[in-house]
Amino acid sequence: MSGAHAPPAVWPQRDGTPVSCRDKLLVLQENHAEVQGILQDAFEDAVLMGVDEAAMRQILIEVVNTLRSPHA
Repeated sequence: MSGAHAPPAVWPQRDGTPVSCRDKLLVLQENHAEVQGILQDAFEDAVLMGVDEAAMRQILIEVVNTLRSPHA
């Protein structure tokens, strides 16, 4: 995928220590790649249908900002 952003080198836990379990890291990396692909597809579709790029970026940011924590 062009423009792909690498997953974070460190996935910090709530106490600041990095996640170190290999299975958890694999899931986190897979989720990162999947979300990035879905966001890229949605962004490209919107722009190709005439949505302003800056507006679509803001819309996607708002989606992220409304995610609910399972700890809430």
